[in-house]
Amino acid sequence: MRFAIILLVVLALACSVGSLVTQGQSYAWYAQRYSERTAALILALHLDDAFHSWWFILINAFLCVNLLLCNLLRLPSLIARTRAEADPRAILAGKGAVSVENVAAPEPVFQRLRMPKPAEAETEDGTPALVSSKNRAGLWGAWVCHLGILLLIVGFSLGQMTQKQYAVYGVPGQTRPVGDTGCAVSIDDFDIGLRADDTVEQYTARITVLGPDGQSESAEISVNNPARLFGMKFYQNSTGWAATVRVTEGGEPLQEEILCAGEYLQVADKPDLVIDFNAFYPDYVQRAGAMPETASGQLNNPGYLYSVYYQEQMIGMNVLMAGETLTIDDYAVTFSEPQPYTMIQIKEDHFTGVALAGGLVTMLGLLLAFYVQPARVWAIRQEDGRWTLRGESRKGGAIFRDQFLRAAGVKDGENIAEKEE
Repeated sequence: MRFAIILLVVLALACSVGSLVTQGQSYAWYAQRYSERTAALILALHLDDAFHSWWFILINAFLCVNLLLCNLLRLPSLIARTRAEADPRAILAGKGAVSVENVAAPEPVFQRLRMPKPAEAETEDGTPALVSSKNRAGLWGAWVCHLGILLLIVGFSLGQMTQKQYAVYGVPGQTRPVGDTGCAVSIDDFDIGLRADDTVEQYTARITVLGPDGQSESAEISVNNPARLFGMKFYQNSTGWAATVRVTEGGEPLQEEILCAGEYLQVADKPDLVIDFNAFYPDYVQRAGAMPETASGQLNNPGYLYSVYYQEQMIGMNVLMAGETLTIDDYAVTFSEPQPYTMIQIKEDHFTGVALAGGLVTMLGLLLAFYVQPARVWAIRQEDGRWTLRGESRKGGAIFRDQFLRAAGVKDGENIAEKEE
């Protein structure tokens, strides 16, 4: 347990470092924000991908082995304790945490304590006795809880190491590939639900996933309501703005594409010329000395922030208003028909079930540990034909003692012979 606590502290520190350092960036990115020496240290220690690094995997592996061995080492003694809870000889050899003498009829006391029907037995000297035990499963609470934590760690760690994530975004009518899976997502419809005060209540997308074998599956997804299709989970992640970009050459239509903010277009017959759609402002305002912004989410004064590159060199950047045209030599570029796009996050994790099972097993262990109290009660016949009742609960303590005394009809300490362990 001491080693397990050390591992948990180290793991918590590792998770903190991984959370503080932005993941998945380049050396140049880290050098710009920190320093070249810090950037080199981040990459050398794999802090740029901490949760997939060899040392993070090693910490988890040690913790899993530790938990597994702890459970295996405790298993024989736990089995022996469980058997002893139901063994009449072991029960009768105990002194009991509480006892009551001179009980005329013990059976009603067993019933009031909700004990199983007592079994007949004998003490070592042959005195008749009655024994009963219940809730032996409560002894397994901590063991089951540790097993659940082990499954949680294994499921989560393997899931993080092997999981694949993809992002697909577009507007209704578009079909986008899902990474290297061979699947594609067709966006059938996208709706933004608004409240009475025009604030967003929900984003809902209706999608059809096309499999590599030609099959298709459809579903409706919204925030916090993902769908599982082709073994992957599809989440409604976020939204943004898209626009139709039209390019003409010499007055003749040349190209038309729907671009989401952040995408770019290469001119069809001049690929070195690139139009980048940087951002969209539904209600564009420009204050002196400030960056462009939008006064509201309504399409009152649409503005399109663009930049133009030629042979990878920026040659211009500005905001184009609705109805305006950008002219570059013989080319004319217009932005129009703004509409929201949906961004869908896709996760493929084959170990989600293991982590879910671990969570359920952990909850079961906690229920057993806190709410299932093992108890055993026995009665030994006295020479005058009356009975001495004894009982104990490993986790009941004072609560069990009070229940025992009330069930035996004891008031104000009459005929009580208590023995505290």
